[in-house]
Amino acid sequence: MRVYVTSLGCKLNQSEMDALAARLAQDGHQVVTSPADADLCVLNTCAVTHVAAQKSRQALRRLHRENPAARLVATGCYAELTPEDLRDLPGVERVVGNQDKEQLAALIGRELASLTAPSPAVHHPARTRALVKIQDGCDNACTYCIIHVARGRQRSRPADEVLAEARARLAAGHQEIVLTGVHIGAYGHDEMPDPSNTDTTRMDTSLWSLVARILTETDVPRLRLSSIEPWDLPQSAFQLWDDARLCRHLHLPLQSGSDAILHRMNRHYTTAGFAALLGAARTAIPDLAVTTDVIVGFPGETDAEFQESLDTVETMGFARVHVFPYSLRPGTPAARMPDRVSPPVKAERARAMRAIAAAGARAFRQQFVGREMEVLWEGSRPGENAPVWSGLTDNYLRVYTESSANLANRITATRLVSLAPGGLQGEI
Repeated sequence: MRVYVTSLGCKLNQSEMDALAARLAQDGHQVVTSPADADLCVLNTCAVTHVAAQKSRQALRRLHRENPAARLVATGCYAELTPEDLRDLPGVERVVGNQDKEQLAALIGRELASLTAPSPAVHHPARTRALVKIQDGCDNACTYCIIHVARGRQRSRPADEVLAEARARLAAGHQEIVLTGVHIGAYGHDEMPDPSNTDTTRMDTSLWSLVARILTETDVPRLRLSSIEPWDLPQSAFQLWDDARLCRHLHLPLQSGSDAILHRMNRHYTTAGFAALLGAARTAIPDLAVTTDVIVGFPGETDAEFQESLDTVETMGFARVHVFPYSLRPGTPAARMPDRVSPPVKAERARAMRAIAAAGARAFRQQFVGREMEVLWEGSRPGENAPVWSGLTDNYLRVYTESSANLANRITATRLVSLAPGGLQGEI
């Protein structure tokens, strides 16, 4: 059976679809790269905002238009939260929530076995960076977020299982491993021993012990962390970056630069504490890129509070800021809060925040003009004289270069010669 898999939203969704594609290929199905060639299409949906939910519905309709004969399976967070929204869409045959996602490959295999004999297939990595899921779920209760409902309680994968997948991805040719999950800083918290248990032989199962094991027990060229909550980053972890293979990039969600808003969001830090953490991290890890998320227009956000947030983001000098206008998610505490900010005001605040973010990102990139750094090249597009390749430094700088050579999945020393839209121009 020919199966097309795709996802919307976070890196965790991508990781799950990569794993599903590999499982299907191992089971003898053919994983195709175009929905037009598929007998069945699987979409991992997103519901982090109302816009993401809308895009999920649009994506399912688009898959049906591109191949009306294909059967559709919708899974993921939207499918978990409001499956009734998806069941009646054209072509959707099954809606599978997150709680049943682990059985999706076996479920599809059983359903398809009666329709056609499986075709031999080998799953090749689609990206130079392999997304490895280390945990699922979240025990936080941020007032704006619905994901802890969609994903459930924090659950960690066994460390040996993570190591085995990392080794398999490296053997398949990936040059970078990205550890991903809903709340990776909580990795191992569900496995921590009971304080009353006197057994002292059990290993620490924190994120940082996992990172140390991957660096020690594999030959990974690059290891990158996805989003980490500020309260999950102890200064004792900074020594891990003495190993140059651990990418100098931290994504620390700020969410707001106003302490009053952070309190209403049920975030566990202040702007002063966040700034102190950034200062310590930047001192310990030279050339560190810190990226973040910021929500504007949270219920009750005043002009003064928004200005505080704007000033905080400008002062902290992030390498990149993802700006989100607040999105009401039914069932969250924030959805019941008074004094909602009007859509036009939210849009204006998002525009102002993005302008500050763009200036900060440009200033960060400017620091590296004239430097030589290693770039992992990912793909290319046609150029005037030769293909234009795009890749990333370990500290998340996007670099472009023209080359007739095949640079895909190679790490090369590259001189960064000038700024380019969204990145830098490089010369190998």
